[in-house]
Amino acid sequence: MNTLSKRETLSIGLMLFALFFGAGNMIFPPALGQASGSQVWAAMAGFIITGVGLPLLGVVAIGLSGGNLQTLASRVHPVFGIILTVVVYLTIGPIFAIPRTSTVAYEIGVVPFLFEGVEEAGFPLFIFSVLFFLLTYWLALNPSKLVDRVGKILTPILLTIIVVLFISSLIEPVGPVGIPVSPYKEAPFFEGFMEGYLTMDALAALVFGIVAVTAAQERGVTDRRSLAWSIIKAGMIAAVGLGSVYLILAYLGSTSQVLGLSDNGGEVLTNVVQTLFGPAGSLLLGSAVTVACLTTSVGLVTACGIYFSKLFPSISYKQVVVAVALFSMGVANLGLTQIIAVSVPVLAALYPLAIVLILLTFTHQWFRGARSVYVGAMLGTGLVSLADGLKAFQVDLGALEGVYSWLPLYEQGVGWLLPALLGALIGFFAGGGKQKDSAV
Repeated sequence: MNTLSKRETLSIGLMLFALFFGAGNMIFPPALGQASGSQVWAAMAGFIITGVGLPLLGVVAIGLSGGNLQTLASRVHPVFGIILTVVVYLTIGPIFAIPRTSTVAYEIGVVPFLFEGVEEAGFPLFIFSVLFFLLTYWLALNPSKLVDRVGKILTPILLTIIVVLFISSLIEPVGPVGIPVSPYKEAPFFEGFMEGYLTMDALAALVFGIVAVTAAQERGVTDRRSLAWSIIKAGMIAAVGLGSVYLILAYLGSTSQVLGLSDNGGEVLTNVVQTLFGPAGSLLLGSAVTVACLTTSVGLVTACGIYFSKLFPSISYKQVVVAVALFSMGVANLGLTQIIAVSVPVLAALYPLAIVLILLTFTHQWFRGARSVYVGAMLGTGLVSLADGLKAFQVDLGALEGVYSWLPLYEQGVGWLLPALLGALIGFFAGGGKQKDSAV
């Protein structure tokens, strides 16, 4: 059989949705909605491109390449393939994404029930993170269907809560749609586009893509074209689900300015739920989000354990899991707001490389897979995205800033587009038009 049945396509689509629906998906749309106010839909248009469209393309890219992230990135160079894969695993692993699962669970599931002034002491977050990662460690070392079953139960519960929140906010809004604040006031679309980076889902797609491909292959889809089409259809199901949830959460955030501006999206969502349903609603949402974040944490820790124990055979899976859990616990104690702030520069530097790599996969046959095209595009992209990352870290670029400012859309954070295209064209004429010299 070379096609999936409708039921099988739906099953893989829902699996992808569950994989992507993690901590970041809950907190960034409400924060965007609160800050963008009446410009929420323009901002969400940009957000959905990077937060929904790119993950979909990433999953399909893995399907088209017939391999995994390291195989795909090795089209540039084998060493680049290893380096990029390691960086992506660290980013969606112990440096940002795994600690974020703990802090989102804490922000939504614990903070609303703390006595005033207790949170500032710092020890509640420390105690919670210790317990959270001890449980993560235990579950990661004892693989079972428990985590999958919990995820399958909790995802529908979370979606139901979000829909009920939306209906309640339509009947009795928390407040009027707010006034946009800078930079959403000046450039809502591009700011939303950049905000979509923070979900890290395009990076996660390059890791999760192989899961969807394997699921389709296990159901008898072997032809590459049929496999890609099957993944596209399953990915569209996940994309529609994610997009719908994002729009609802952004709308809730856009009506929340009356409650005061919050430091992060977890706080926005907590305040909205508290206002609409009181402590009982906060308890229900907090419990569901906490366990959902735990399952995400276990999944990411397990993925890191498998990859790094294979990359470094002298280090056991258990040792990797211990190291990842301990490191993640330490980072988690920085707090959600600080983790988000630190992640922005790294993602500004890394995301454009992932975007261009994904796009090159769809045009691979046009330039006959020439390595020179991949190298040129990556160099052009990296020269600008690295500057974007340094600028986000408040590093003074000096005279270089004046040079970069000539690039179209540089101020909007997407100045890498033209250099990526020019780099690809130079690579094509240098060797791409003559022969195929990279992996298929």
